[in-house]
Amino acid sequence: MNAFFTHRQQCCHITNNAVSILYLLNPNPRAPTESEKCYQDYTHLPSLIKEEQEYQKRLSATPSPSSGTKKKIAGGSTLSEKYKSQLAQLPRTDDAKATKTLSVVVPAYNESERLPIMMKETLDFLKAKATKDPSFTYEILLIDDGSQDSTVRVALEIAQAEANKDIRVVSFEKNRGKGGAVIQGMQYTRGKYLLMVDADGATRFSDLDSLLERLEQEKKNGLGVAVGSRAHLVKTDAVVKRSFIRNFLMYSFHKVVYILGIRGIDDTQCGFKLFTRSAAQAIFPNMHVEGWVFDIEALMIAQRLGIPIVEVPVTWQEIDGSKVSLMRDSIQMAIDLLIIRLNYIFGIWTIQPLKKET
Repeated sequence: MNAFFTHRQQCCHITNNAVSILYLLNPNPRAPTESEKCYQDYTHLPSLIKEEQEYQKRLSATPSPSSGTKKKIAGGSTLSEKYKSQLAQLPRTDDAKATKTLSVVVPAYNESERLPIMMKETLDFLKAKATKDPSFTYEILLIDDGSQDSTVRVALEIAQAEANKDIRVVSFEKNRGKGGAVIQGMQYTRGKYLLMVDADGATRFSDLDSLLERLEQEKKNGLGVAVGSRAHLVKTDAVVKRSFIRNFLMYSFHKVVYILGIRGIDDTQCGFKLFTRSAAQAIFPNMHVEGWVFDIEALMIAQRLGIPIVEVPVTWQEIDGSKVSLMRDSIQMAIDLLIIRLNYIFGIWTIQPLKKET
């Protein structure tokens, strides 16, 4: 009997130590600043250009600490209080009913070169869809994740060329990671359906119709998630001809996801996912991870809440300019997966119950 209690005490001690270490390793997402709850549209472009000019003057007057240092143009962290006071407040997803059919949330970090191509394809499709069906309305919410290039200005120039005030841009004062950008964006939208899509344009945007169709078929009580999937491309040239190390890491990550993450979804990482408004309201306020594996936590929360998830094949191509560091980020993603799983096992992270459909 004494041996039993001794063993039990040892197990409790080990568990307590593990939980203590977990608390130290856990991500600590920062709350958005007031300006990060606001947006810019193309009417702010003249003021933004003036901000950039003033900022460049200040940079020129201040010697750079290193001749090789890349000068950052005006962005979320350098905008003046005067400029920030002109920004308009974003509506919260959980505070109001949908006023648009679709919200497109685009996380972007240093995407000034790739963004125009992606936005052209996106806008061409959405405008054609709206022309065909006048009841279809949309917004595009670009979340600039503390870019050091002209991403914000490029996005506003595109909006100006379209004379479209429903293209909105949020500028982070400090980089949060792709997950942080998506989580923020998903909680400040107006759409009945919420689509997250990468700024690189790797996924054919017109595949949205397939996701919408399947989501309508599978959703229950207004809840559902449609996941764009590249699983059908595994044996195609798009994957086979990639480097050995890239494919090795991909297959290894899939195995880790299966063991530590979620099952029943072949491709958790495709940056093309569609949520009903009620599903987004249930999932994203519960999120903790802001790094590359945020998708997995989002899908894990959906599964735990019993939200239907459907996987839909999409057309995808690899685009140059990826921000992912294969070795470093793969290791970090595996660590983050373990942290996610352990937090839910030990009950450190909890999930708020479902809300009624709005």
